Amino acid sequence: MNSGEAPANSTAVEAVPVRAPAIATAAPETLSEALPVRALLLGERIDTRLERNGSLGTAPLTLNLPGGGIAVLFRYGAVVLFGPRGAAMDDFVKGLAASVVSAFAVPEEEEVRLVIRPDSEQHIDSSGNIILRDRAIERLQLVADILAKSLVLSHYEARIAELFDRIEPLALTLREKGRAGAAGHELLRHIGDVLLIQQKMVGRVGTAETPELLWEHPGLDRFYARLADEYELRDRDRALDRKLDIVSNTVETLLGLVQTRSSMRVEWYIVILIVAELLLSLYPLVLHH
Repeated sequence: MNSGEAPANSTAVEAVPVRAPAIATAAPETLSEALPVRALLLGERIDTRLERNGSLGTAPLTLNLPGGGIAVLFRYGAVVLFGPRGAAMDDFVKGLAASVVSAFAVPEEEEVRLVIRPDSEQHIDSSGNIILRDRAIERLQLVADILAKSLVLSHYEARIAELFDRIEPLALTLREKGRAGAAGHELLRHIGDVLLIQQKMVGRVGTAETPELLWEHPGLDRFYARLADEYELRDRDRALDRKLDIVSNTVETLLGLVQTRSSMRVEWYIVILIVAELLLSLYPLVLHH
């Protein structure tokens, strides 16, 4: 073990200060071996203000792990791990628990493999393996960015599907009975869900945006675009936008009907009170006659 490496029982989130990542300096004869990659969505947000000694990059935060693995962390709750799964990597993920905000009970997870082929075009093969020319850190960071965004999209696709399931009975009630079928506060919660999803996707994750890393490495534009097309990031993002618009319009229409009905009920109450007041004022006159 090198003097700069942390002991096996050290805190999981501490980066290991080494001169170069073991994963990026593999011997030539191992370059053709597949490299496991695991993407995790742990919660709504990760505090990335971790110990950065020996970090391999800061945008996104990239850390060298004990045992030769690499971790790429994103503030919107995702972490992408490069290297064989082992005790050190699992300890690192467990150590992130204190830094995760609104952690999910069951983290979202996706696994792929990287294959290094210096003489091959960078692409995704028919088996879903990501083919790279080398293990340069910037290439791994771009792969991590794609996988993290794809995982976030999958998470919100499931969330929006649940929203559709809750909205559909309300629309059926409106068609069959001519009323909203839900209270105003319930509809307001649905609107809140839509607004939160939109805020997270656009303001925090930026699923349709290119990463800042490409500003420093413009030569990787085509590689990133190819991966984004393979994972259909823009198409899925647009599809989610359309679904969010449908849910939002449906809920706003139902809420408008509920508010209109409430206003009409209040107006009737006012009319009844006026009539009652008139009757009470006329009652003494009727008695005198």
